[in-house]
Amino acid sequence: MALRLDAPPEVVPGAESSKQKKRRIKPGSWKLALKRDWRLYTLLALPLAYLLIFRYLPMAGNVIAFRQFQPGGSIFGEKWVGFKYITLFINDPSFWQAFQNTIVLGILTLVFCFPMPIIFALMLNELRSQKFKKFVQTVAYLPHFMSVVIIAGMILQNFSMTGTVNQVAESLFGNTMNFTQDPGWFRPMYISSEVWQTMGWGAILYLAALTRVDESLYEAARIDGANRWQQTWHVTLPAIRPTIITLLILNIGTFMAVGFEKILLIYNPLNYATSDVISTYLYRVGLESSNFSYAAAIGMFESVIGLTLILSANAISKRLAGTSLW
Repeated sequence: MALRLDAPPEVVPGAESSKQKKRRIKPGSWKLALKRDWRLYTLLALPLAYLLIFRYLPMAGNVIAFRQFQPGGSIFGEKWVGFKYITLFINDPSFWQAFQNTIVLGILTLVFCFPMPIIFALMLNELRSQKFKKFVQTVAYLPHFMSVVIIAGMILQNFSMTGTVNQVAESLFGNTMNFTQDPGWFRPMYISSEVWQTMGWGAILYLAALTRVDESLYEAARIDGANRWQQTWHVTLPAIRPTIITLLILNIGTFMAVGFEKILLIYNPLNYATSDVISTYLYRVGLESSNFSYAAAIGMFESVIGLTLILSANAISKRLAGTSLW
């Protein structure tokens, strides 16, 4: 009796079942990356928890901008009042004074504090003595690590009636000025201290970007007869333009968030005309006066303006320069 052996069916390439196709993980997919590098992704747990707890969950509290909040009551307010608090701050002259001061200080900070790290990085890049370069960098970085309280104390001490500035002014011109109480001198004091405090530390990113510039471009520019200024203008600045644009967009996004701590420490009722900004105004009406719903309405208005600014700056940069955050 002969046995009949059937040949196994020929396996056709690509003839997998639908279940097998679903189970198979495509190369480059997020599931494969998560399975392969899960130890690295666990490092994101704490930062994500921080953002969730301290950044995103508090957004639910913005509802009290439309509800009447009473201390000791519900965290989401007692009753719905609609646009009552928005109407209040729109008709409040003190708010618009603080809003104007915020815009002016934001523009001055952007004009003076943003380009100074770029200029400082370009100057450091031209130094040939490494020892002198390290010394200048160390001196320039030091103010960044000082507490805001120390910086504010130095400002008040130097510009007081018996401070260093008035002592020099009295010896040269024979008179003194009350800088800390004069509204006209608040903005120069604040901007100059911001430049001094942020210039060195802000130059680090630009110095890192300068290390990636191809030296052959400078050599080609020298062969074409370009001097140092022309090399900087036509080689260096275009090479670090993406870094400049990215940081500019981020600075525009924080345009309305003018330094609250420093202003709170150096301002006083005599110079409110130029020193009172939205953040300090919120501190007075929100915490000192316990008007939390009114402060929440102003804070939400400020956040909307900041979001609009960063979206607009990103869109304009993407259209004109081809560089954007997203």
